[in-house]
Amino acid sequence: MSEAGQRDFVGYGRNPPQADWPGGARLAINFVVNYEEGSEYSLANGDADDEVVLTEVASPIVPPGTPDLAARSMFEYGSRVGFWRLFRLFEERGIRPTIFACALALERNPEAAAAIREAGLDICCHGWRWIEHYRLAEDEERRHIARAIASLQRTVGERPQGWYCRYGPSVATRRLLLEEGGFLYDSDAYNDELPYWVANGKGGHHLVVPYSLTNNDGQFARGGIATADQFAAFLTDAFDMLYAEGATTPKMMSVGLHCRLVGHPARAAGLARFLDHVVRFDDVWVARRLDIARHWHARHHPEGAS
Repeated sequence: MSEAGQRDFVGYGRNPPQADWPGGARLAINFVVNYEEGSEYSLANGDADDEVVLTEVASPIVPPGTPDLAARSMFEYGSRVGFWRLFRLFEERGIRPTIFACALALERNPEAAAAIREAGLDICCHGWRWIEHYRLAEDEERRHIARAIASLQRTVGERPQGWYCRYGPSVATRRLLLEEGGFLYDSDAYNDELPYWVANGKGGHHLVVPYSLTNNDGQFARGGIATADQFAAFLTDAFDMLYAEGATTPKMMSVGLHCRLVGHPARAAGLARFLDHVVRFDDVWVARRLDIARHWHARHHPEGAS
């Protein structure tokens, strides 16, 4: 997405590039754990209301401006319990997910930040707070980006090299990321199953590693999926089709997770089943998002670049 609002309805078309994943893998799959708890809209953070999105409640249950103690506790579950369940499921299978980290959220749970750092998980910055960047004035958005980077450097020991906004970017986000520098990619797009390059406005190129709201536990909150079996089956169907296609045109698959959603036992059981399905395949690259971005930088230079 560019500031001018240009759109590309063609993409790679009928001849996508050979991804050339390591080891000749037929599919690259990346698991994303969204760590947002503690950075959401909250009266305690000076906001007008307490956040209820992606919790067990569909809409605010109290008058505007009144503390929603129920929704607050659902967010707390994500960081107190859900995160550690997901961490264990991945660790037991030797899988390193990517953390879409809201910087303020990790500041409020140093133990989780330490576990992420010690496990060698990569961080894709999910903003200073879990708020919509398209609602921010440009100068405010610039400050949020800088503040998030500085915070994550303190909590996890290194600056993020990837970026992802809540839902979608502003028209200025990508330009501000390029202005800040230090980002190998952003994931503010849902329009492909392979990374791709966009012009950076300075005669060069910037990498986009698309994300997915489809292969995502947000389906539980939206009512599209209700049980662990449904979640496991949905992800398995996506994986199996991409794996079959990968015999000739390898792609990538993103799986989005939230500590306060799939972190609950009855949902985590479905994730565990899917993970056990994935690890049976020797010719699938289970990769961190940063590793996928580095691979594309190394093996797939933008057209016209040396």
